[in-house]
Amino acid sequence: MAPQTLRLYEQRGLLVPERTGGGTRRYSQDDLDQLDRIGQLLDEGLNLAGVAAVLELEQANARLRAENRRMRAGRRPQRGPTRRDRGGGVTRST
Repeated sequence: MAPQTLRLYEQRGLLVPERTGGGTRRYSQDDLDQLDRIGQLLDEGLNLAGVAAVLELEQANARLRAENRRMRAGRRPQRGPTRRDRGGGVTRST
């Protein structure tokens, strides 16, 4: 990939590589995966604004899914079904 393309993606906020003390960009595996995803979206006909929107939505979706998993893991296990007794209270079914 051309260096000017990588700089453009960085300017648009699509990619944020680490930098060495001398300012050289260092790309992680996550950065390379992000570049692959950007390429897929561009191949599907999206422009860079569309790519940015899709990536943002995908990241938000991943955060919400992770939060949902955490919430489900922290939920107490449900006990058996309940029924109302004649006095209006709730009793456990046997």
